[in-house]
Amino acid sequence: MNALSPKERLLRVLRKERVERPPVICTGGMMNAAVVEVMNRTGHTLPEAHHDDQLMAELAGDVHEITGFENLGIPFCLTVEAEVLGSEINFGSLSCEPKIAREIYPSVSKVEFEDVKKLARSGRINTVIQAGYRLSRKYPDVPVIGNLTGPVSTAASIVDPMRFLKELRKDRENAHRVMEYVSDLLIEYARLMVENGVTLISIGDPTATGEILGPKIFEEYAVRYLNKVIDGIRSFGVPVIVHICGNMNTVKAFIPRIKSDAISTDAMVSLRSLKQEFPQLTTMGNLSTYLLQFGSPDRVAKQAARLVRDGVDIISPACGLSTSTPLENIQAMTKAVKGIGSHD
Repeated sequence: MNALSPKERLLRVLRKERVERPPVICTGGMMNAAVVEVMNRTGHTLPEAHHDDQLMAELAGDVHEITGFENLGIPFCLTVEAEVLGSEINFGSLSCEPKIAREIYPSVSKVEFEDVKKLARSGRINTVIQAGYRLSRKYPDVPVIGNLTGPVSTAASIVDPMRFLKELRKDRENAHRVMEYVSDLLIEYARLMVENGVTLISIGDPTATGEILGPKIFEEYAVRYLNKVIDGIRSFGVPVIVHICGNMNTVKAFIPRIKSDAISTDAMVSLRSLKQEFPQLTTMGNLSTYLLQFGSPDRVAKQAARLVRDGVDIISPACGLSTSTPLENIQAMTKAVKGIGSHD
């Protein structure tokens, strides 16, 4: 089993098959490992790589080769879908990730519905698709992870988010129409990524937390539309990872109902306890990004080893990395996990 490629190891874990050690990955998207130190070392930089498929692929390759993460992840932000749907984006800088500058709609009742097949061939979606194509051919033994912004977060990036969150309760009919619309776009976007060589899809939905939505709305919207997107992606023959931000206590009972092949969680969640409570789950995470940014390499390595001992199936940062995270800390994490495998 020591001869497993990174791609085969990750796919085996997602199929619930035995492997000699967990994979150690950082998916991309909201969990972007293109830290300043990597970009300064290579000269492949953001924000330029958001718009150039060759540069995006080169930067994803840099991250994989320099950090030791056993995957390639694209894109490097959560704004691709929002831009395609009409919102205004601030693309940030070398050290600052893109953000929504202005949502296009004031209310769910004002959303204009366009042809998602046409939308999925516009904006930066084509850049991401072409980057995935390049990466899948250059690195055939490394999993290429295509990232989607989850349906709740995508909707909240095209409708004023405070208004949107209120309208989930007060204008359910239009809110569900918007959620169906963005989910259809996400499925089409995923299809194009998969057709161009992406190995699996990761969905990050930071607005879809128990802390923000509460259990009733989490069930009504987050679970329903995540599963709609997951079902669509699975029909293309690839696995799906979902990251749930924040404290999951109020919505923990709903987590097994999410149909993804793995669940990634924030640092405050005990994955050991989650696995004991729901042994059918494939767990991913959840090394503190605060520790990665401010801790010592030794402490990072010890925490990574503890996660392996706790039975976490895929080792990963707990959420989005700060762009100022020291490279030596990231390398300490990946080396610790790989070292465990070599000694077993």
